[in-house]
Amino acid sequence: MDRFFFITGSLSAFLAVALGAFAAHGLKDKLMSEMLNVFEVGVRYQMYHALALLAVAWASARWPGSSINAAGWLFIAGTIIFSGSLYLLSLTGIRWLGAITPIGGLAFLLGWLLLAWGAWR
Repeated sequence: MDRFFFITGSLSAFLAVALGAFAAHGLKDKLMSEMLNVFEVGVRYQMYHALALLAVAWASARWPGSSINAAGWLFIAGTIIFSGSLYLLSLTGIRWLGAITPIGGLAFLLGWLLLAWGAWR
């Protein structure tokens, strides 16, 4: 699992950089400032949790266990739900997408708790 989480984290970081550049150069003149900020929050949290996946890869090699693996899966789910909903919200203007964003945030929070728990045990 450590290799899977490392590769996934690396690819997610790559995508975060690409999406950040796309926002800065391709969306700057197309989105209202508020929606551009929403998009950039998605990019920021994707990058944070791409790096978190690298930490999960390291931790799963050091302290293998189900808590560490669950943390990795929660970071992946959180990125898809949190960042993905923000990307879609900013690009489409569909406001109800903002209602599912906190589910991704909850996945992030649980992932951090499980990562800490897995290291402690």
